Amino acid sequence: MSEATAKAAKPAALTPDLCVIGAGDRGIALAAAAAAFGAPVVLVERQAVGGRQGALAAKALVEAAARAQEARETGRLGLQLDAPQVSEAQIHDHIRRALTVTAANQRPERLAALGIRLLRGEARFTGRGSLAVGDVTVKARRFAIATGSRPERPALPGLAGLDPDLVLSEDDLPGLTRLPERLCVLGGSGTAVALAQAFARLGSAVALICPAGILPEHDAEAALVLRRRLLREGVALHEDSAIVQAEGRRGGLSLTVSGPDGGGTFPVSRLLVAGLRKPDIEALDLDLAGIRADSGGVIVDRSLRTANRRIFALGSCAGGAAAGSGSAAGDDHVGIVLRSVLFRRNGAVDPARSPRVAWCRPEVASLGDTGREARPGRVRVLRWPFAEVPAAAAAGRTEGHVKVVTDRKGRLRGVSIVGDGAAELIAPWCLALKAGLAVTEMAEVPLPALALGDASRRAALSFHAGATTSPGLRRLIGFLRRFG
Repeated sequence: MSEATAKAAKPAALTPDLCVIGAGDRGIALAAAAAAFGAPVVLVERQAVGGRQGALAAKALVEAAARAQEARETGRLGLQLDAPQVSEAQIHDHIRRALTVTAANQRPERLAALGIRLLRGEARFTGRGSLAVGDVTVKARRFAIATGSRPERPALPGLAGLDPDLVLSEDDLPGLTRLPERLCVLGGSGTAVALAQAFARLGSAVALICPAGILPEHDAEAALVLRRRLLREGVALHEDSAIVQAEGRRGGLSLTVSGPDGGGTFPVSRLLVAGLRKPDIEALDLDLAGIRADSGGVIVDRSLRTANRRIFALGSCAGGAAAGSGSAAGDDHVGIVLRSVLFRRNGAVDPARSPRVAWCRPEVASLGDTGREARPGRVRVLRWPFAEVPAAAAAGRTEGHVKVVTDRKGRLRGVSIVGDGAAELIAPWCLALKAGLAVTEMAEVPLPALALGDASRRAALSFHAGATTSPGLRRLIGFLRRFG
């Protein structure tokens, strides 16, 4: 074949307004939103459309385990039920059904109907404004990197030589068909704690090893509530501990643990490493596009722009100003990039205003600064326990509390909720913090009677508790009483 013929056979470069790299949840959401406004969009994915589904699979597993525990605890409400029988096959089917809900909206046929051009293959930048996907070149006005993150194996002595099937991550949960008889969970994040509790509720003997304690991203008081619940449910908790040696054995592996409780060596069927992930960006040749990156991901500013102003990064592959917000920010990243790409309006990511949720039971939800590092006298801490909320008492779920942190004038700084439904109860506080509302304004919001949200209202109302003993206010009330 002549050189001229070879050049003629090469596909023409694509020139969309936006090229999204990574067809996970956020990549598809961004591509679909841009296409809905009529912008030409190219979406690139090297593996399965829909990305990794470990987070949703973990949530489905946690919910199944929660139902099993509820059946065990119905005696508190005067109901006597037989002990729940766990069917591994049906739990696997439940997880797969949950995954099909999002899969229906991620089919290539639907993307094509929306006007999105889907390219399959490994993407790599070839210049500041060009991307190669196999033989196809993409020269877009704007690029968005949404490749997400992948599980990372810890550097433990002996782990590298073990059977890979003995070490699990969240991404392995969609294909898990059998529950481990003895499971060790490594990590103390919300994901690690929720999975450890879920497997224990489904019948596995679980040890949770937390090198930095449990729930370090949440308030210490909330972590205390969870610690008590885990111990009550039979989870062997090893805080401030570490695995120092892993060895293979028949039917599983043997782990040697050191820590303040003395540690020891014990056999397990599987090791689940939860929460340890790394940005999936190595194959992109970012340096050719003038993009900087480090171990935390693609370095971006608060508007999610990289050093190359035409290229954005979002989700868990984004570092820099977005570090720590990738998994918690929901669709905030999508909205920021979309407004910038379509309307040239710069948004700003604020990790401090992104809610952090641990899907264990009781749930833990945190927002902003919960006062852990605040200096005494600079903040006010307001609390209300669910034990004093009629709706919680009626449901038999009184564990936990609402904790609100404000400055001395009542301006909201942070919220921590531990209790059933905490992930939903934090939503009004997210709006309040974004809108700059004071806690006194939250106290005036009307709420349905006999709702769990009454805990939030009562915590907000407690800001006025000091005023009831104010001599000045008492004199004013006494003066007004004279006029009827």
